[in-house]
Amino acid sequence: MKKFIIFFLIGGLIFPFLAMARVGVGIGGGKIIVDEPLKAGTLYDVPPVTILNTGDEASDYEVDVAFHVEQQEIWPEREWFEFSPKEFYLEPGDAQLVEVRLNLPVKVLPGNYFAFIEGKPLKKATETSGGAHVGIAAASKFYFSVAPNNIFQGLYYRFLSLYNNAKPWSHVILVVVVLAILITIFKKTFKIQLSVGRKQ
Repeated sequence: MKKFIIFFLIGGLIFPFLAMARVGVGIGGGKIIVDEPLKAGTLYDVPPVTILNTGDEASDYEVDVAFHVEQQEIWPEREWFEFSPKEFYLEPGDAQLVEVRLNLPVKVLPGNYFAFIEGKPLKKATETSGGAHVGIAAASKFYFSVAPNNIFQGLYYRFLSLYNNAKPWSHVILVVVVLAILITIFKKTFKIQLSVGRKQ
């Protein structure tokens, strides 16, 4: 037993990086709460989150959505969330700002929703050095509610969200469409005949 302890201590002195290297993760911001009920069909820009490499080993990271098994709130679908970037690489001490967008479908169950926006390293146990933590993650709590609605309201709010997110091009397209309609109506209402002839 004494030989094993001596061997372990000598190994730790010769290869200290094996015993000390670790992958770490932190997240900026604790709670994200949307005060007003969201409408079905809307695209909502959630406040961004910052993922930090709190360890002393570089790693690839990803952002995803996680849930608590015993939570009383409704679970939003993973497909409703868009992360930019979703995966990225961080050196020790580096941070990455991640944009988050919530894309509510036109038909969605009204009520209170909750999810964790989670950052975690992608390194597997076989890829980490001795002493590295496996399966770690850091998360922000995200609360929102969806107002009661019907399919027509959902389609209306989806169109409105797409229109607002496509500015200024949505304005240009709208002007072109309105002009095309006006020109068509004008042509059908007024028949203009132009004739060219020689003066006698």
